[in-house]
Amino acid sequence: MKYRLPGLCDLQVNGFAGVDYNNANLGSEDLSRSLEAMRRTGVMLCLPTVITSSADHFAKCAAGLGQVDDPMIAGLHMEGPYISPVDGPRGAHPLAHVADASVEDFKRRQDSAQGRIKLVTLAPEVPGAMKLIEYLVAQKIVVAIGHSDADDSSIYDAVTAGATLSTHLGNGCHGTMDRHRNILWPQLAEDLLYAGLIVDGHHLPRPVVQAMIKAKGIERSVLVTDAVAAAGASPGIYQLGEFEVELNEAGRVNQVGASNLAGSALTLEQAVARTCDWCELPIETAWGMASTLPAKIINTVPRGEVEVEWDAGTSRLEILSTTP
Repeated sequence: MKYRLPGLCDLQVNGFAGVDYNNANLGSEDLSRSLEAMRRTGVMLCLPTVITSSADHFAKCAAGLGQVDDPMIAGLHMEGPYISPVDGPRGAHPLAHVADASVEDFKRRQDSAQGRIKLVTLAPEVPGAMKLIEYLVAQKIVVAIGHSDADDSSIYDAVTAGATLSTHLGNGCHGTMDRHRNILWPQLAEDLLYAGLIVDGHHLPRPVVQAMIKAKGIERSVLVTDAVAAAGASPGIYQLGEFEVELNEAGRVNQVGASNLAGSALTLEQAVARTCDWCELPIETAWGMASTLPAKIINTVPRGEVEVEWDAGTSRLEILSTTP
């Protein structure tokens, strides 16, 4: 059956179609080609994401991402450097550039990005985090909790200060945790937090996705990709900032030389189709989790329209056309 639906909105995309958005030497032609490839998957708005790096490297990445005046770019997502330095929660972020939260450091980075940072992921337990959260909220910048080893009180304090989103909930945390006292339960329990979910079959198993969406509710469950350059590309070796990552034949992206996940090769319409299948949701409902809802989180509305063909029996979703 054919549907006409609002354009998708991806809040976390580190690269696409062989192009790394964390490349300090990103060229305008590569960026345009990458955005056009992403647009063909139904994404009409996105936040290119720059992970933990030095202020100088961040400035170069932000400049590269500003070379193209494309309305598809709704702003930038700065994921780090104010995250946990601990192995596990830190994920595929370079330890050398992890830093305490600082309003002054953020101001310098925002100036270098010409005011385009719209979303910041940080760990609420790092020194300076609460002061920075309050500053960001006052500037109408969305604050997300992620790559964190926080306890309950730090999470609740972050929400009180204005944090509204959990970045890729269930990931960017310890692989082994206390079954009761861990970073997941308070974020699931907190009604003021939206939950970003990577539904690629690698980051979260099916029962976990089902349980998280039931706990948060459809209205607070957001589909994201956390895509790296390997998304929309063939298996092989790609860059994520200063790291090499490898996409294998099974569709999993690992940091080269390590076993940990390092982003995904997921496209957002694939996340929608898998969510429909796993959670037995109508296409319009799951699509809204990747379009209307993420756009709302960054205080905008979906852009454009996407015509799709959806077969609920086989969970096959095909993008037919996109209209700005």
